[in-house]
Order: sequence, then C-alpha cells, then structure tokens
Amino acid sequence: MFDLDNLAEISGSIRKNKLRTFLTGFSISWGIFMFCILLSAGNGLKNGVMSNFETRSVNNVQFWGRTTSMPYKGFPDNRNIRLDEKDLNLVKTQVPEMVDVSGRIRTDVDISYKTFNTSCDFSGVTPEYERIRGIKIKDNQGRFINEIDIKECRKVAVINQRVKEILFQEDNPVGKQFIAGGLGYTVIGVFEEDSWGDGKSAYIPFSTAQLLYNKGWGINEIAFTLQGLETKEENEAFEERLREKLSVLHVFDPKDIRPVAIWNQLENYIQTLGIFNGLSIFIWIIGTGTLISGIISVSNIMLITVRERTREFGIRKALGAKPSSILSSILVESVIITSLFGYFGMFLGVGFGELVHSIINNAGGEEIKNVFQNPTVEVGVAVGAMCILVVSGVLAGYFPALKAVRISPVEAMKEE
Repeated sequence: MFDLDNLAEISGSIRKNKLRTFLTGFSISWGIFMFCILLSAGNGLKNGVMSNFETRSVNNVQFWGRTTSMPYKGFPDNRNIRLDEKDLNLVKTQVPEMVDVSGRIRTDVDISYKTFNTSCDFSGVTPEYERIRGIKIKDNQGRFINEIDIKECRKVAVINQRVKEILFQEDNPVGKQFIAGGLGYTVIGVFEEDSWGDGKSAYIPFSTAQLLYNKGWGINEIAFTLQGLETKEENEAFEERLREKLSVLHVFDPKDIRPVAIWNQLENYIQTLGIFNGLSIFIWIIGTGTLISGIISVSNIMLITVRERTREFGIRKALGAKPSSILSSILVESVIITSLFGYFGMFLGVGFGELVHSIINNAGGEEIKNVFQNPTVEVGVAVGAMCILVVSGVLAGYFPALKAVRISPVEAMKEE
C-alpha cells in the first residue's frame, strides 16, 4: 500500500540519482515540447493560408476570352474570342451545377475627390457578384449594388478600404460623390478588401459599365458559383464539359485550351486542402517519431535504474518486504517523474505557441498573417501525448522491475 514512507523512499531515490532523474525528465519534456512545436507550426501555416479563403467563396469559377492557338473549320489561329450575353445565357441554361452567375466588365479610371486623386480598377458587376466573391460590406458603411441600380444604370460605386483612405481620409464616404473619368459617382458602400498589396478597386452596376466603358456590348469576364462538385476529378470533368460548350458557341477546337481561360477556385481549394492534409500527416509522423524517441530514452533509463537497484531489492526482500510493495514503489516513481516532466514539456510547448500567436497578432503585418496565423496546438492533443509518455514510462519500469523482484534475495544480492 502506498503511504508517506513510500513517498519518502521515492524522494530519497530521486535525490540520490539526480543525473538519472534529470536525463529521464529531459527526454520526456523534450519529446512533448518538440511534439507541440511541430503541431503548432503546422497549424499556424495551415491557418494562415486557409484564412485567405475565408473572405471569399471557395466554389466559384471565372472564365474570360483569349486567342485561339490553332485553325479550326476554316477559321485561322490567333483569333480573338470575346464573351458576350450568349456566354452568360449558356452558363444560366446549360450549366446545371451553377448557383449564382455575373458578368464583369473591367476598366482603369482616374478618380478624384476634392484635392485627392488616384487611379482605380472599376468593375461592372451584378448583385450576385457579392455572393460569388464573398464580398463583405464593412459595418455601418452602406450596401452592395442591387437590381434597381442595374435597371436604372445608376452611377453608384462600392469602393474598397484603400480608396476610402486615399479619397475620403477619416470621413464616412457613403452618400458622397467623387469624379471618375469626368463622371460623378455616388458612394453607396465600402467593402473589405480580400487581396494582398495596395490594390484600389470599386464595383459599379454592370449595366452602367457596359454602357459607358464597353460600347454597350460584350463582357470581359464571367463568374459563377458551383454546387455538387467535391473532388479534383469532378472539377476537371466539369471544366472539360464547359470548354466543349464554349467551343461550340465560339467555333474553336475543344482541345485548344488557349481560347478561353478558366480559373476554378474550388479546384484550387481542394488542392490546397490536399496539400495541408499531407503536411499534417507528415507532421504527425515526425511528431510521433519524436515521442517514440522519448519513449525509448525513458525505457533505457528505467531499465538501467531497475538493474542498478536489483541488489537493493534483494536486501529489502530479505528483510521481509513484499514484492508488490517493491514493484509499486518503482511504478509510482516512474509515474511521478514522467507526469511532472511531461507536464512541464507540455506547458512550455503550448505556451510557446500562444506566445508566438500573441506576437503575430500584436506586431505581425498582414503579410505574415496571410501565411502564418494562430500557431497553437489543442490542449487535448498535448495532454494525450503526455499520457502516452506516462503510460510508456510505467510500462518501461514495470517489466524489468517485475523480473527483478521475482528472483531470490540471494541471487539479487549477488548482482553488481
């Protein structure tokens, strides 16, 4: 039975063998610490990259016209492919996976407000574009384009935060008018930019952009969201079907991939998930290897410990000590050492991840957050790893100790 005498005995054994205890504890702490650091780094990298998908829809597809690279049915190569309303109607009627669709017309204009001026990327879109791109209007700063804006060809604009800062400084721009290419536009909203860099952009009604900047005809780009596609193979098959339909509409070889550029965000998202799933598996393998090395170190040290104390066990048995009491003292000592040092390593590992997380939040720029964010490890995972080491330490001490206490006192006292 475990009592204060056993505790005093264990304490004395630990003080007597300080180096051995330190080496055992260091192996445990280091294994847990490195395990937590590896998981934290992997989680930080994954969280940073995946955060770039949070502000946009991950199931959207965009395509735009380019030039043909081969002749087809009497048409020469290097023929320009221009999208128009027929392409928009094709997506609406012949793409069953489509959820929302919008045309887009892009142009660069110089904009100004009072004494402030800059250049800006103007995009004419429909209301569906807000859902397609996952655009978020900033709190209490207006709205996105609606159907009435489209119907009446209003000269209104939704600007990004960068344009607001340049033209309107600290003022609320909603309801104010700025000049773009000699025309007045009223700001109806400010949206959160989801791209890196110093981009200045604004959205205006599609009908307005087509009338003013595209001579009333044509579309620069078509964007839409999908449903029902889950794998890379399904997305590749969908792109092939879409390209075939467009090749019929514009009369180009369906094997020619240059006439229409297709950018599939969902496929990129699936590929990114696959990369990080592979990275997670790799990190878990390395982390598990680190734990195993710690387990081996603990096992070796416990084996040496039991062997060194075999003579002591023989003396204690000769004095009447029961094998169970000798065995329990070894196991309790193993539990105490592995638990204390395991907790210390877990505390350092989790704490280091939280410290890095705090530094990034307080001093890190947006560029860092876009690739590395929240580098922490779940406490449950760290506790589970520590428990594995504790159990391994107990087992490492149990089997050699069981063998030692089974031998006779005379044989035990002959051990060197």
